[in-house]
Amino acid sequence: MALLENEHIRLRALEPEDLDLLYRWENDTSQWNVGNTLSPFSRYILKEYIANSHLNIYELKQQRFMIELKPDGTAIGMIDLYDFEPHHRRAGVGIMLDRLYQGKGFAMEALDLTVEYAFSFLRLHQLYSHVPAKNSPSKALFERCGFILTSVLTDWIVTKEGYSDVYVMQRITTKLTDN
Repeated sequence: MALLENEHIRLRALEPEDLDLLYRWENDTSQWNVGNTLSPFSRYILKEYIANSHLNIYELKQQRFMIELKPDGTAIGMIDLYDFEPHHRRAGVGIMLDRLYQGKGFAMEALDLTVEYAFSFLRLHQLYSHVPAKNSPSKALFERCGFILTSVLTDWIVTKEGYSDVYVMQRITTKLTDN
């Protein structure tokens, strides 16, 4: 089996054809509370982002993969490695799945593939994620994929209800890598 795929899904690079999906997903204001988005993205900015996505993780400090179904190639979400730190061998990981495909196990498969890529190919030592405390499905996803809650960032994000905590979840590999 190839590194970035299994029998159900494939993680692939961004394509120009992804522009409309990215525009819809990135500008979904109901999702802004789980990230740091403060204003909409223009098609121009997203087109430039896609055009520069050929740069590698060492240059951008980030790698975005589209999650697509096999065999028809339907894009169902995206998963990011961000804040890549090659010296410390760590990166953050974030995932977004289209609502139509949530609850079917695809997020867990995509996260498992990303973990394998990060630990075996990039040879990272750890991955982490910031999960809003009120996002119990996301917390459960990361726990199912071997992440543990290591700390709580108190009053870290602003929500409609006021300040909310964020969980720091980490997964550290037990494999030894060369220096």
